[in-house]
Amino acid sequence: MTAVNLLRAERIKLLSTRAPWWCAGIAVAVALAYTALFFGFVPLEGQTGVNSTQVASALGRTVVLVLAILAAATEFNWGTMKLTFQAVPARVPALLAKGAVVGVFSGLIGLLVGFGSWAVAYLIKPAADLGLASGADWRAVAGQGLTFALTGLLGVGLGLLFRNPAFALGFALAWTQLLEGLVVLIPRVGDDIYQWMPFFAANQFSGPDLTVSMLQLQPPMGPWGYLAYFAGICVLVYTAGLMITHRRDA
Repeated sequence: MTAVNLLRAERIKLLSTRAPWWCAGIAVAVALAYTALFFGFVPLEGQTGVNSTQVASALGRTVVLVLAILAAATEFNWGTMKLTFQAVPARVPALLAKGAVVGVFSGLIGLLVGFGSWAVAYLIKPAADLGLASGADWRAVAGQGLTFALTGLLGVGLGLLFRNPAFALGFALAWTQLLEGLVVLIPRVGDDIYQWMPFFAANQFSGPDLTVSMLQLQPPMGPWGYLAYFAGICVLVYTAGLMITHRRDA
């Protein structure tokens, strides 16, 4: 089976069910709604720039993480992974195609979230300094496509590692919604450890977020350094999932 056919097959498997479309809609709707509330109630002088329009991007990434986990883990439940490996006994090309398709779809959702949030903020507060006038401004908005695509790859990796959707989702949601936030409560070293958490790193690519200012943190890396760090984690988890799935029975 050629690479084009593999990509087409994975696209059909992903987009022929309702779950990805629901997740995409929820990711965009939640991010835009939160942004509207934020800019509707925060005074003009309380906004820092274009990067503040992406205040809800983390919510969208969490939904995309759920989408990607389901795209991989549910195939073991429904038995479609066995059928895929019967058609492609080498396995690795099929898994690479899955990562590519889910990653691209997640990246497109990220672009919708990024530009949609910026547009909503601009419409609500047209007097604010929200013009896309610099590379940093474009990175904050268009860069959501990169962080969302990497999050999709991470989700596929977790789905391949856990295979069980409930376990994979439980781990991912506990990490993103609980553990990363609790790290800051560790005496003396909590703030330092928190600055190396993966989703904190993803947030920093858009620019310093509210957490940095509230906790008065001094991140050890710049935006591109944090993107490389987050990408490394995502690729590592995805590669681990790919290798384990390649060796284990489907």
